[in-house]
Amino acid sequence: MSKKIIIICLLFLCCKLQAQSSAESKLGTWYMYNGSHKVSDKFSLKTMAHFRYYEVTSEFQQEIYRLGVNYSFNPKTNLTLGFSYATGDLEHDVPSIHLYEYRFYEDLNIKSKWGKFNAAHRIRLEHRFIHKNNTQDVTQSWVRYNLNVAYPLSKKWSVYAFNEIFLNLDRGKRFVQNWTGAGFLHKLNKNLKLKMGYFQIKAPTTVLKRLQLGVILNTDFTKKTI
Repeated sequence: MSKKIIIICLLFLCCKLQAQSSAESKLGTWYMYNGSHKVSDKFSLKTMAHFRYYEVTSEFQQEIYRLGVNYSFNPKTNLTLGFSYATGDLEHDVPSIHLYEYRFYEDLNIKSKWGKFNAAHRIRLEHRFIHKNNTQDVTQSWVRYNLNVAYPLSKKWSVYAFNEIFLNLDRGKRFVQNWTGAGFLHKLNKNLKLKMGYFQIKAPTTVLKRLQLGVILNTDFTKKTI
């Protein structure tokens, strides 16, 4: 029954937003893969690939790939050093054919328990090297703070909510974006989860609405298989 309710809510939201005409009011979608692959007691690899659209299945916005090395200090605290590559279109219906970007990033991740709620804090520093076109290259330093809170509904299902703020350290008006959303996680087995959610991207002059449809893969190469 819970699956049917989730699907009906997402379909209703999709139809309502797609009926509106402006780019900001259209419902976009992020198709996401996120992975964590443990290679020793302390180290793991973090992998990510996102394909993002201004509409549900069309009007390309961005694709981004990320690879990181994670070190665990203890079960509650870990650090990731990584690299990402992205291409994208800055505007709806207007291709940015020469745009691409490299990023180096550092994540500090802290887990905490609030009763039955599981909280995850992430502070990210990003060093961004943006090639806008053939004559313009830009470097920027961003800091991001993400708070994600999850609550288990059953052994297979959980609900989550999150908020992330983005600041550009290289300009006077530092605020860039704020992401706020919620959704559901469904555990298929010990290694694989499905993610379904909705969130809003609030920028100084626009508000974008997005669905999140994702796969989360966690593997442990330290365990021997027979």
